[in-house]
Amino acid sequence: MTTATLIDSWTGSLADSWTMTRRGLAHWARQPVQVVVQLAFPVMTLVMFAYVLGGGMTVPGGGDYKDFLVPGTFALTMVFGLEGTVLAITQDLNRGVIDRFRSMPMARSAVLVGRSVLDMLQSTLGLLVLIGVGLAMGWRWHGGPGDTLLAVGLLLWLRFAMLWLGIFLGMAAGRPEMVQAVQILVWPVGFGSNVFSSPETMPGWLGALAVWNPMSATATAIRELFGSPGGGDGSWAADHAGLLAACWPLVLIAVFLPLAMRRYARLSR
Repeated sequence: MTTATLIDSWTGSLADSWTMTRRGLAHWARQPVQVVVQLAFPVMTLVMFAYVLGGGMTVPGGGDYKDFLVPGTFALTMVFGLEGTVLAITQDLNRGVIDRFRSMPMARSAVLVGRSVLDMLQSTLGLLVLIGVGLAMGWRWHGGPGDTLLAVGLLLWLRFAMLWLGIFLGMAAGRPEMVQAVQILVWPVGFGSNVFSSPETMPGWLGALAVWNPMSATATAIRELFGSPGGGDGSWAADHAGLLAACWPLVLIAVFLPLAMRRYARLSR
């Protein structure tokens, strides 16, 4: 394959992927209520825990609970976005949309790449909205611009890993009803972490699981970068949260991105 042919192939793949992304953006324009609901859910979660339950919560080592909660909710939102990815994939499968795309003269990877770009755009928008709500509630970051950008990068890195897990689960499930099964898995992962409370306050076995939860690693790392309280509990995982926050998503991507691509290639065989 010549260099010119390779460049043409990459250019065509990028163009097809952007077409798939535009398709998703067009759906946003036609269904703005759905987008608003997806943005509102993490906001309501943050407000509920901060003002309804936050009065009875304490942060080990001291500090305001909202400063502890807000960064944790950022990480929670990146993981809970998995459900939307699974639902979108299963809906396209059941409507025959993916089969039609596969029959068209377009890059095989365009559908999945377009889906991933769209999900990352939505996650970035949701994160910005949640940051704005946190600021309105009185939360502030205390690190420098570099630390703040690194924290945002770690959050989106976690979301990128979770979306490939969602793409794979969506194609493996095959039906929108199976999203409920994904919810059963996602909620324990979300609440069995240090997002809402420190592992020190949990039973020993649950605290040990929470410390090694990938979401806990990201939450702990960004708390340290933001200068928020409750950044660590003295465990190895907490002391090396930045390393784990970088490595856990890498492991998930290494496993589920190839699985998702392989599953997509075998559809309708």
